[in-house]
Amino acid sequence: MSVSQKIVADLVANNIEFITTVPCKQLAGVIDEVEASPAIHHIPANKEDEGIGLCAGAWMGGKRPAIIMQNTAIGVVVNTLVTLTQFYRMPLPMLISYRGELREPVACQVEMAVHTKALLNQLHIPTYHFHKEADAAELDAILKYTFMCNKPVAILTDASFWGGYGDQ
Repeated sequence: MSVSQKIVADLVANNIEFITTVPCKQLAGVIDEVEASPAIHHIPANKEDEGIGLCAGAWMGGKRPAIIMQNTAIGVVVNTLVTLTQFYRMPLPMLISYRGELREPVACQVEMAVHTKALLNQLHIPTYHFHKEADAAELDAILKYTFMCNKPVAILTDASFWGGYGDQ
């Protein structure tokens, strides 16, 4: 089973039936698995804050949601995370590709990486960072945690988790 298949299997096992995604090269395998899963209603979003709004609607409609996105949008979603998910105590697993670390080929990605963890910490959002494929074994417990305590949780997956940046 690939790591993308394992992630989606854990999402399904935790009754997550609504997922919104924003395109991301690193997360493309997971997004493909989400799209292929008959147990998940997948709605692609144009922007991350829009995706969180879709997740809120799904939650209020009785579905367990999740969002798949890049860390470069953390700055865009701060208001939505605070005034929507945290205020209404909405559980929201956020699977986030963590761009901007060592060997990052795109310079502008580095700037948001410098702020990602600090912003999540300032918002009191529990954050887990997956560096190697074996770290995905923790996902099931993280998903159970977010729905038990009714709060958003960030799961950062860096390039080394996905096998690096390739030849770049």
